[in-house]
Amino acid sequence: MPATTTLLGLVTPTQGTLSGTWGDTVNYGITDYVDIAIAGTLSFSGDGAITLANTTGSASGSGIGSTTAQYMVIRVTGTLTTPKIITGPSYSKLYLVDNAATGSTVTFKAAGQSGVSVAVGEECLVYYNGTDYIKVASSFLTALSGTLGPASGGTGVSNNAASTLTISGAYATTLTVGATTNVTLPASGSLGYLNIPQSGAAKTTSYTLAVGDVGEFIEVGASGSIVVPNATFAAGDAVVIFNNTSGAITLTMSITTAYIGGTDADKATISLATRGVCNVLFISGTVCVVTGNVT
Repeated sequence: MPATTTLLGLVTPTQGTLSGTWGDTVNYGITDYVDIAIAGTLSFSGDGAITLANTTGSASGSGIGSTTAQYMVIRVTGTLTTPKIITGPSYSKLYLVDNAATGSTVTFKAAGQSGVSVAVGEECLVYYNGTDYIKVASSFLTALSGTLGPASGGTGVSNNAASTLTISGAYATTLTVGATTNVTLPASGSLGYLNIPQSGAAKTTSYTLAVGDVGEFIEVGASGSIVVPNATFAAGDAVVIFNNTSGAITLTMSITTAYIGGTDADKATISLATRGVCNVLFISGTVCVVTGNVT
């Protein structure tokens, strides 16, 4: 019997041997194995554990069988009622594993190890790293109507034909529309407000509006006043003020120009009535308009 290579078990003919059998030995022991090692697919259907092992060709035949380990592609089909366990050889080897079955995952591992899980519908590269098989990359592509399994970084939740995207986990997520528009989602909560949140606790002394108040409401409780600063806010910023006291409060308009909605006079101070609400809309950093229960 000729010697073979350490990993793929390819026959290594020795000069002066194999008289009359040289051609068959090379074809069965080298050519056929190189062929399956590069492009061959070994398929399994349904349940049942599988152990792959090297086979070796000779002048009498290739010896390639249903569990030959030298194949490149391992494909699982049919219906799996439990995870299918495939044990690969414990030597440097790369496989493309295709879980084309339904019902359960495929575990690809080395003997005595835990291996990796290949989700239903997933195709991935695995290789032996000296201890166990690990994933090199995943090409699990799915339509919007499909399901991306947790093993591939998804949620296992089906997305519908209306292009609903469901993402879970603490992942920074950027959705890009076209080539120039980015939509960055918050780390928690909803995108935008479904109500007007309160900015801190009720104010009981003089309070100067800050950028952090934009989109929120300020409550003045017991007593106090509000200062609207200059060159602080940007166009489109808005702050709501609620006077939760038994008397009118004063808004000191330190901003360059302040109008009461529907008037043309620049106001240095504005009075907000008891239990009144007003909205301060900034037209620019130096101009604002105040609407509501104000004079």
